Amino acid sequence: MKSIQLILVSLCFPIFTLAQEPAESLDILINESFENSTNWFTEAIFAEIPITDEVGIPWVLIVLIIGASYFTLYFKFINIRGFFTAIKVIKGDYDDLENNQKVEVSTSVYYTTETLDNPDTVRVEGNEGEVSHFQALTAALSATVGLGNIAGVAIALSIGGPGATFWMIIVGFLGMASKFVECTLGVKYREIDENGVVFGGPMYYLKKGLSEKGWKRLGKFLAVVFAIMCIGGSFGGGNMFQVNQAFQLFQYVTGGEESILYGKGWLFGLIMATLVGIVIIGGIKKIAKVTDKVVPLMVVIYVIAIFVILGINYQRIPAAFGEIFKGAFSYEGVAGGCIGVMIQGFKRAAFSNEAGIGSSSIAHSAVKTKYAASEGLVALLEPFIDTVVVCTMTALVLIITGQITAGTEVSYEQGAILTSNALESGISWFPYLLSIAVILFAFSSMISWSYYGHQAWSYLFGRSKKAEYIYKTIFCLFVVIGAAASLQAVIDFADAMVFAMLVPNMIGLYLLAPKVKEELLRYKKAISRHANTEK
Repeated sequence: MKSIQLILVSLCFPIFTLAQEPAESLDILINESFENSTNWFTEAIFAEIPITDEVGIPWVLIVLIIGASYFTLYFKFINIRGFFTAIKVIKGDYDDLENNQKVEVSTSVYYTTETLDNPDTVRVEGNEGEVSHFQALTAALSATVGLGNIAGVAIALSIGGPGATFWMIIVGFLGMASKFVECTLGVKYREIDENGVVFGGPMYYLKKGLSEKGWKRLGKFLAVVFAIMCIGGSFGGGNMFQVNQAFQLFQYVTGGEESILYGKGWLFGLIMATLVGIVIIGGIKKIAKVTDKVVPLMVVIYVIAIFVILGINYQRIPAAFGEIFKGAFSYEGVAGGCIGVMIQGFKRAAFSNEAGIGSSSIAHSAVKTKYAASEGLVALLEPFIDTVVVCTMTALVLIITGQITAGTEVSYEQGAILTSNALESGISWFPYLLSIAVILFAFSSMISWSYYGHQAWSYLFGRSKKAEYIYKTIFCLFVVIGAAASLQAVIDFADAMVFAMLVPNMIGLYLLAPKVKEELLRYKKAISRHANTEK
């Protein structure tokens, strides 16, 4: 365990030279330090397999797409067949099933800290958990719906043209199956301590699930790898990147160099860190209470703005869909032709909804339920909302307002500005609305990723209050640093850690898929009995 601590400290050390170096050299110092020591890892994770002479596809993307396609077929298109059942679960149609029916429970077990490694010493307690189905969904959505939907879509369309939207929708559809599998496992193998606090996610289903199949050492190793990557991802992609991009857009919308906060990213970060700290100290219950209000609010704000622009330009909507379908199989002005368009759509959808990464299963594991598959079905709505709905709406607005020039590479900051300009073309003050939405997106992503990171941290270093507060303090410090400095090498490395999570996770999902099928059949039988009882 000491070796794990040394790894994490060595990764964080360059950040904490903040107090020892002049402000002007901080970005350069940390960037160079991280780039020299971690560039090999970043390049390995995002290495591309050549498809044509002009384009390649990251191998991690291939793993995600193949895995999602396999689960879609293995579970006989659960992304379609389970869709309306998922909505019924969210509505509470099966609450009586959860609360009253006596069943053989295999989804919620208690482990004391002393018996953590002894699966035989447990207390079974029905549908124990901490949050409702809806709260678990919003907590997970808050980590995925964000800048990928705003800036990421603009990047995909700028490089791949309107046709990239079609392939984003396809990946969002396939990703629904991956979410179903990982979130069902998250609930099935979760642990609940004597205080009713839930601990779940890939760390637990890799360790316990693979142990059941006779691969105890492999399971423990994969669980530790996942936990390390999750902690790194929570500090970077789930924290620094979010707050940095929120500040950049806020600064741009409020006047750029004339903005009241120009050059004061640390102040923006300090405000965000304070708000984040207030929420995350309360754990998943407090986080869920915030996200079940913030997520609907931020989506409503964003969707209203989008609908207004679409309403103003309603006559252009059929033509926009025409461009999407034509561009999906066309190659005009796009590097790599049709394959290039497809890859850009695949990239942005996979990076946006994180299906197969395993992170969302941590939030979903805290749900109150007797049936693991019930939350797996709820989870499959996540890629649908994130990618099929929100990303598609963003793409339509960008196409209709003429913000896209196919074959042009843009940064995340430029992508957010393109979306801002698209909204401004309809109503001049809409960019302010977008800025509010982005800040809410960033805030909700950070509080959810803090929970993911803390779960991984507690798996490695124990569940004591001291360990908890150490992690949460470090997390809040990174909020301030992320807003104050543009640390591209650090963010690239953290993004690589997020996508490295898929390696142990996808191995576990493939090996444990039969367990998920058992849970699905058990839930279907319970629904059938429930329906017969009501007749």
